[in-house]
Amino acid sequence: MAFTEEQIEKLNNQFKGIPPTEIISWAVKNAKKPILTTNFRPYEVAILHAITEVQKNIPIVWCDTGYNTPSTYKHAKELIQLLNLNIDLYVPKQTTAFRDVELGIPQIDDPKHAVFTEQVKLEPFRRAMAAHQPDVWFTNLRKGQTAHRDRLDILSLSKDGVLKVSPFYHWNDTQLDTYLRQRKLPNEHNYFDPTKVLENRECGLHG
Repeated sequence: MAFTEEQIEKLNNQFKGIPPTEIISWAVKNAKKPILTTNFRPYEVAILHAITEVQKNIPIVWCDTGYNTPSTYKHAKELIQLLNLNIDLYVPKQTTAFRDVELGIPQIDDPKHAVFTEQVKLEPFRRAMAAHQPDVWFTNLRKGQTAHRDRLDILSLSKDGVLKVSPFYHWNDTQLDTYLRQRKLPNEHNYFDPTKVLENRECGLHG
């Protein structure tokens, strides 16, 4: 599924205002090995629902850092059962207890923070991508989340040339709240990403 930057820009202009399920249907139709990545953060239920409306058995990669809140784990379990998600779980090679002794959770300006991020997020993610080798990667990136994400769009290319598809890119929280309310879908705001600390900081996977 190779596209030039010009083709992607043209498609992004066409997709503005198009319902997410139509964007997903287009991408699935043109994909050979699509995947969705999730971390069950707030509003992830929207893309999980929209994706499974189009393709029920799509592989959903969950890279669990091991630092999620109890509320997030309960939310994940609820959504896995509610939407019958085809979850492929990836976790760090080191246990959280071992890392607490070795590193703790380093501050962003601590040189050990890069090691921490590599262990809990980047290495499991690379392992997942190597196993699945997707040509289409669905994400729930949205405009306004970080400065980097503001430079992306519905369609963008990853560092490895995988087509990233973010069907809800132009949606705000109010629109998503309406989407969830109309479909009686649960949401959970008690979420913690140990690699970000600040909400508007990039997580490392999309840079």
